[in-house]
Amino acid sequence: MVTVDAVVFAGDGADPSIALIARRNDPYAGSWALPGGFIELDERLIDAAARELREETGLAGVALEFVGVFDDPDRDPRGRSISVAYAGRIAGTPPALHAADDAAAAGWHRASALPPLAFDHAAIVAQALARLRSACG
Repeated sequence: MVTVDAVVFAGDGADPSIALIARRNDPYAGSWALPGGFIELDERLIDAAARELREETGLAGVALEFVGVFDDPDRDPRGRSISVAYAGRIAGTPPALHAADDAAAAGWHRASALPPLAFDHAAIVAQALARLRSACG
């Protein structure tokens, strides 16, 4: 299974907000997670990440950049799954999020106070934060 995940940062400073969704379905129903999901057979990975972000949070037009590939064999209890993660940044005040599709809720959470995350999403966030901080100097 190939999936994508999107880490979207908002705000300025050392403690940005991150867009998260509460999962509607198992596995991890009710847990917070990054917006993401399975790719369609006819789409590129980055397009899948943008689509999942839009479907689950209402965010569109966020420029996404490659973060990394996450391939721990046990990362998904449904079976072997490889995720390709992307990150983007929104300057200024975070826009309202609108949960839909596989998301029961959506909200902004400070990087310094994230809730427990589903799958290996804490590792994805950590890598994306490291890239953000190195890019900002």
